Amino acid sequence: MDTRDTDLKKELNATLQARGELGAEYESALVDSFLEKVDQRIDGAVERRLRRHLAEQQMTATRGARSPRATDSFGERFGFGIVSLVLAVPLSAIGAGTAHLPGLIVAWAGIVGVNAVQAARTNPGLFGRRHRPSGNDDWDD
Repeated sequence: MDTRDTDLKKELNATLQARGELGAEYESALVDSFLEKVDQRIDGAVERRLRRHLAEQQMTATRGARSPRATDSFGERFGFGIVSLVLAVPLSAIGAGTAHLPGLIVAWAGIVGVNAVQAARTNPGLFGRRHRPSGNDDWDD
């Protein structure tokens, strides 16, 4: 058990004992005091988490790396590519069989589109403009 939890339990016990000694007329003041202490504890925890999260974001931005994703694995990308190729065969046959060359083109446009979206999702900035860091080099004239 965390020492902060122990401190909070002690505060609660002290509040309950004070209520027993002072009576019901002071109950709302005691409860308000205890809730204020709990609120301060929560605010402190949220502030620490927020600072940690902001520090992690700054480190990620400084390194120029993207944040890791749970689903961004080689297995997922490889599996998506295999499934895409396996489904390309019947889609090509259906497209070419029903509308000949235009149907085949539409089927492959859909296959390429789905794969492009998947690639953009797993690699942000893949199709975007590459940003050159501004600096004092000879090419900036």
